[in-house]
Amino acid sequence: MFSYYGSKSKIVHLYPTPKYDDINEVFAGSARYSLRFWERNITIVDKYPVIVEVWKYLQQASEKDILSLPVIKKGEKINIHKLSNTENNFLGLIYAMGAAMPQSKGTSMATGRNPGRSKTRAGFMIGKTARDLHKIKHWEIICGDYRDLKNKDATWFVDPPYQFGGEHYKESSKNIDFKELGEWCKSRKGQTIVCENTKADWLPFKPMKLMQGTIHKTTEAIWSNLETAFDWQQLSLF
Repeated sequence: MFSYYGSKSKIVHLYPTPKYDDINEVFAGSARYSLRFWERNITIVDKYPVIVEVWKYLQQASEKDILSLPVIKKGEKINIHKLSNTENNFLGLIYAMGAAMPQSKGTSMATGRNPGRSKTRAGFMIGKTARDLHKIKHWEIICGDYRDLKNKDATWFVDPPYQFGGEHYKESSKNIDFKELGEWCKSRKGQTIVCENTKADWLPFKPMKLMQGTIHKTTEAIWSNLETAFDWQQLSLF
């Protein structure tokens, strides 16, 4: 629906398929795991009010609402248009292209064209969002802490700001007690899938995929209370 820092859009297909009809995605961000399995009973939770407000806006928006939003040019300020704060934030996330908070103007990357496409990157994403609105109409969207959810049999997808490298997130998502979070993850009923990279030590994570960041390479890692392909499969990470 929108671009966000730490999104799992490029690797979401690697995570295990949910074993339960109920999916709880905490530290939801752009909720790529839930969007992959959108027809299930989805609950997403995030502590950052801007993210939650944007999700709730999209949930009640029509395709016409989204397609009628202004096209932002490179360097143009988003708030010069007569939009609500939430619409400004939605466009700010679209034009941020992977930042951890909305941008105030059109960025070079978002206003550029993807190879082989007639629309800008932002235009393509807005069109896709409009077509996908039906997927989230039945979701429960909560602004709060991961500990607010009742423990029940479900698939729990946990993608927190990383222990090392999560400094770009808003303050409301930082200062995590990772030891406590690890115990919480292990205590969940049902299936738990946790995202991290191999630098983390708060659960026994398994390497999953080498990722090339803007500056550094990192290895995405996974922990689950159920067996996954990454427990036994020897992966070539280079």
